[in-house]
Amino acid sequence: MPADNLQPLRDAMALTPRNLPLRLHLVDSLLGVGRNDEAAAVAKEGLALAPGEVGLKLALARVYLNQGKYAAGVVVCEDVLRTEQTAAVYLLLAKLLHREGSVDRAVAMYRAGIDADPDQADASFEAALGINAADSNDVIDGKVRMFTDTNAAEVAGVSEIERPKTKFADVGGMDTMKEAIQLKIIHPLKHAELFKAYGQKAGGGLLMYGPPGCGKTHLARATAGEVQAGFIAVGLHDILDMWMGNTEKNLHALFEQARHNQPCVLFFDEVDALAASRTDFRTSTMRHAINQFLSEMDGVNTSNEGVLILAATNAPWHLDSAFRRPGRFDKILFVPPPDAAARAVIVRLCTHGKPQVDLDCAAVAAGTDGFSGADIKALVERAVEEKLKDAMRTGVPKPLSTRDLLAAAQAMKPSTREWFADARNYAMYANEGGQYDELVKYMKLR
Repeated sequence: MPADNLQPLRDAMALTPRNLPLRLHLVDSLLGVGRNDEAAAVAKEGLALAPGEVGLKLALARVYLNQGKYAAGVVVCEDVLRTEQTAAVYLLLAKLLHREGSVDRAVAMYRAGIDADPDQADASFEAALGINAADSNDVIDGKVRMFTDTNAAEVAGVSEIERPKTKFADVGGMDTMKEAIQLKIIHPLKHAELFKAYGQKAGGGLLMYGPPGCGKTHLARATAGEVQAGFIAVGLHDILDMWMGNTEKNLHALFEQARHNQPCVLFFDEVDALAASRTDFRTSTMRHAINQFLSEMDGVNTSNEGVLILAATNAPWHLDSAFRRPGRFDKILFVPPPDAAARAVIVRLCTHGKPQVDLDCAAVAAGTDGFSGADIKALVERAVEEKLKDAMRTGVPKPLSTRDLLAAAQAMKPSTREWFADARNYAMYANEGGQYDELVKYMKLR
């Protein structure tokens, strides 16, 4: 439809705003002439009136595809899939995932769509995904080929057990997070008899999520120090193995090590890479690893009492829902950027040992709202670099001042903004179970 002919549609829409077929027609027409921003606005207005309207959600996802807002489109499509598993939804999600760079997930969604409706097969899209490629190719179905000789590599050794000295008193701010960890993990260990009287065991899992660089690992280590427990930091390199079966063996070995050294905190960083939704994997390799992880958490063949399982992720929405069942990661804790008190502590730690004069950490904290701990560390490094440049030019070294740090802060933007832009979509469109209520409250979305 020519752009000049859209005004009658707009006028009709203004008279009957709840006319969903008319609104969808207007959105499609706007998309047809490249008016993506206006199409998005019309779709969002409709969703405000009818939040469950699938057609409008898919229209909004198509707009996001055109705008290059792939993560936002993925959120919308994943929300629709909860109630409607049609070929159209799967294929749109596949295209969004492919553009986002998640080729393996895109392959899984495309195949699900073709299973639902074989007539929707798209040869050009299949070629882009690497589907039906020859066995001699390095990439098949969006994945690098995996070796299958299970005897060619040995299972990795267990990780080193730390005995952290850091305690909650050493962690500035984060009072809400500390209280949640106290109730879920620390009190059951310190008051085991009281909890047993109510049928509660010491142990279990807690998932921390939030922007990167905001202290999730530091908080996990302080938890271990608070109860004088061992601490095993598990990285992906400790678990994932190119040889089939070894990933499961590595997982079992880590859990066994924790069970034999209880009380022990087993901390999984970037857990979403290991515990992603099983529907995202076409091959059985990672599905077996996820099932092994679930089995170890449940303590199928042994007890996990005294084993505290903490995990951190920047993308909780990609975790398999089975991990959030009772007895697993049933407590989800949002870890926001550090508050003012925590930022002041971080500034003090990052500037410790550096030449300084009358440094007002509270003032720097007030000027770094939204900064992660990693951002503040980078800020201090930037300020130090500027002082070094001046010293090289004048030959006179000068100490850091509050003004130096605030100037560095003004030249930076919080790295957390991009994360919150993506998280906003999940908080708005995929929070039926209330798992992101803390995020919604923090972002003041309602």
